[in-house]
Amino acid sequence: MPSFAPRRAFLSVILLGVALILLIPAEQAEAQAADTVKRGPSGLPLPRFVSLKSGRVNMRVGPGVNYAVDWMYLKPGLPMEIIQEYDNWRRVRDAEGAEGWINQALLSGRRTGIAAPWFAGKQATIPLYVRAEEGARRVAEIEPGALGNVEQCNGSWCRMNFDGHQGWISQASVWGVYPGETVED
Repeated sequence: MPSFAPRRAFLSVILLGVALILLIPAEQAEAQAADTVKRGPSGLPLPRFVSLKSGRVNMRVGPGVNYAVDWMYLKPGLPMEIIQEYDNWRRVRDAEGAEGWINQALLSGRRTGIAAPWFAGKQATIPLYVRAEEGARRVAEIEPGALGNVEQCNGSWCRMNFDGHQGWISQASVWGVYPGETVED
């Protein structure tokens, strides 16, 4: 009667080898996915959101003080999206889509957001809830374009503070955080 033990051992070694071969590309794919986050010269991810530190910030047409001022922001805390870095200058985009360069010293890592600026001037309000769920008790009705501080986001909802009114707002209704992004306070 023939023995199948050597054949089973051989098949086990082959299956283990195949499993390892399949596992290595999976680990490489995970590492590549982590590396797909584009990073600027600062080492920070691009794009990313920041806010204005000061109440008087010049946005220039190029990265330097010799470039013309294209826009002046007078409201501290406005969220800006950094889309490019050059030396100590950051190319930014505001909620209306205007782009230009701001010195990094005038930007803060503090996260802020604007409630549905795309609805500004319309007869709509955005609900601010006591909990991160549709149908929870409403804390306030926020006007489109209102500026608030982002305290936390879980990928679907953000806990924000709008002038003393704190609650949860749908993340899709906030300009200043990315869809699915998590923010910890």
